[in-house]
Amino acid sequence: MLQANGQSAPTDQHIDIAVTLLNGLIEKAVAFIPSVIGALAVLIVGLWIAGRIRKFAVRSMTRSGKIDATLGGFLSSLIYYGLVALVVITTLGVFGVPTTSFAAIIGAAGLAIGLALQGTLGHVASGVMMLSFRPFDIGDFVEAAGVSGTVKQIGLFTTEIATPDNKMIIVPNGKIFEDVITNYAGYDTRRVDLVFGVSYSDDLDKAMAVIKAEVEKETRAKSTPEPVIAVDNLGGSSVDILCRVWVERSDYFPVKWALTKGVKERFDADGVSIPFPTRTVITEAA
Repeated sequence: MLQANGQSAPTDQHIDIAVTLLNGLIEKAVAFIPSVIGALAVLIVGLWIAGRIRKFAVRSMTRSGKIDATLGGFLSSLIYYGLVALVVITTLGVFGVPTTSFAAIIGAAGLAIGLALQGTLGHVASGVMMLSFRPFDIGDFVEAAGVSGTVKQIGLFTTEIATPDNKMIIVPNGKIFEDVITNYAGYDTRRVDLVFGVSYSDDLDKAMAVIKAEVEKETRAKSTPEPVIAVDNLGGSSVDILCRVWVERSDYFPVKWALTKGVKERFDADGVSIPFPTRTVITEAA
């Protein structure tokens, strides 16, 4: 049968084919609806549970007081995204996607990314270890990776250190953690070590008494452990007297400077000489 415009009119056979195809699509859609609803339910509930677990982890680590806020945030995010990945894989499984192959693909991709970023991930691992074991805290004066200064910030990738002349230095955590770390603020007390050189012709007992008097005048010096004043070395041009005094960490430099100045002034007043290095040259007559 032809229509007025010359095109063939749809026959009953064509209509039956279309109806059959439409019915098949509807049947498949109806059969697929439970899977869609189930997958959406798994996705929504799974993401909600993951978020709740993340909040619980953050709250628990914050209340414990033993985990740094940066590390706590990193670990909670790691837990959250791990759960999200599990929820996504489970959702795909409900849809009928072979999750074993999908998990293998994710594992291979993770391995490739890990190999490409192994240096960066190494710094992250070092940052996690540093934030966990706390070899130093913010505000401590440390020496590590060839750098000395005050710690300003500890991150997952790098640590910010301010030098004594206030220059900012950013050090990768991997370099710090694999090196020897000296934390000058690790203990509450420190020992001030001073050496005073006097002439061989001076009275050693008098010189030691002068040093002892200056130490006793210094109120910031601790009596326990007891200060040590002793002849330590016979140098090339002087007799070296060692003075060791324990002080609070914050008093280290003030006490060191005060004792150095005080002993020098008392030596001058009491006639104890501090010799200059000398060299004796012996010549033979021709």
